[in-house]
Amino acid sequence: MKPSNQSVIYIYIVSAIAAVAGLLFGFDTGIISGALLFIEKDFPVSTEMKELIVSSVLFGAMFGSLASGRLTDRFGRRRLMLIISGLFIAGTAIAALAAQVSGILLGRLFIGFAIGIGSYTAPLYIAEVSPYELRGGLVSLNQLAITIGILCSFIINYAFTNIDGSWRWMFGIGLVPAVLLSLGMFFLPESPRWLVKQNRHDEAVNTLRRLRKSTDVSHEINEIRNSLQIKQASFREIFKPWILPVLFLGAMLGFIQQVTGINTIIYYAPAIFQLAGFPDASSSILATVGIGIVNVLATIFAVCYLDKLGRRPLLLTGLIGMCISLIGLSVAFQSGTDASLLRWIAMGCTFVYIICFAFSLGAILWLVVSEIFPLEVRATAMGVAVFSCWLWNFIVSSTFLTLLNAMGPSMTFLIYALMCVFSFAFCYYKVPETNGVTLEQIEENIRRRLPLRDIGQPGPSKTPLTQTPEYQAD
Repeated sequence: MKPSNQSVIYIYIVSAIAAVAGLLFGFDTGIISGALLFIEKDFPVSTEMKELIVSSVLFGAMFGSLASGRLTDRFGRRRLMLIISGLFIAGTAIAALAAQVSGILLGRLFIGFAIGIGSYTAPLYIAEVSPYELRGGLVSLNQLAITIGILCSFIINYAFTNIDGSWRWMFGIGLVPAVLLSLGMFFLPESPRWLVKQNRHDEAVNTLRRLRKSTDVSHEINEIRNSLQIKQASFREIFKPWILPVLFLGAMLGFIQQVTGINTIIYYAPAIFQLAGFPDASSSILATVGIGIVNVLATIFAVCYLDKLGRRPLLLTGLIGMCISLIGLSVAFQSGTDASLLRWIAMGCTFVYIICFAFSLGAILWLVVSEIFPLEVRATAMGVAVFSCWLWNFIVSSTFLTLLNAMGPSMTFLIYALMCVFSFAFCYYKVPETNGVTLEQIEENIRRRLPLRDIGQPGPSKTPLTQTPEYQAD
């Protein structure tokens, strides 16, 4: 049944509030690109320490993502979002008031732990409260919020460039969205799927009625109950043969998103622009504001058209564009281009890269990962996939400056371009089209061991789910 206009408006409000976690994700990862230029004026830091300051958030996020599955199942989606808002507040305050580099590292570890949990919990919560007709666009609101957070961080970086203690203000502004997330989540409902899992069926029905603005939610409740007839899995059960393919797919999507180079651009954009000939910190930071703007616009495009064009076409087109723009950067740095021309080529190629990433890997990773895992292992398996993303983010970001110094910008960007080629081939053969298909149908296809590329096939099943070998084995 098509959701009512009243329901759609309410669902968008709920999703937008939950997506503030994504905004904090974007803000706290993007703010370091400008803050780093001024931290080194107050504290003597080596290249390795700069990489550590950047990657400390990612280190915390790795452990947050590992814990996220179990914590989300134990505390519920809504309550855990309230907890991480507190972690954001604490970490931001510690980093902004730090008297030594160690204080910055500690604060950003707290922030990273919150980001790791939030990067899993927010899209999961949005997916579970959304009607399947709107799920793609709504989950992508989280990615849109990430890009808005990145844009805000770049604007804040520029606004505080010439102010004493600029990096402290840059960090401290993050308290505003953290407090807003805490206040907003206080008024939101719990995920109906989680409530059913906890045998709180009356609450689940009432919550679903509140979300759908309808008293007739029996069909959706029955779908959730049917999927929950399967006993809940232990951690080791995510390695069962029928689950392993989608676990591998989720982990590979996290790997692909990072090794194609996105966060080297986000974290080190001012340094890259200075390398390309921008004369000072102010002009290079201003150029990053342009990155933030095109990132937001391209993500808005993805949110609007993801459910119309589908996941695969946007994903594959974006990877082609990312590859071409990275090759352009590599050639420009290698050819000894005139400095004034190099600035424009570097900025143009970077903008194209960001646009292509935003409507492909940026929007689609979190969406597909929230869709592909069976409900009995969704929490744990999503945690593994998100951990993969943060692990490779940490590895790539903590080695970028070292790689840049050792190999030069031309070879560094060429390596990322080659990773785009590999990623295109993998996604072409393995990533399914999940547009317009219920989570329950995707799970059913996985249980029937359809090839990865086909698990998004719609249509009724010929065999009842409870008669599949995987169900009976459980």
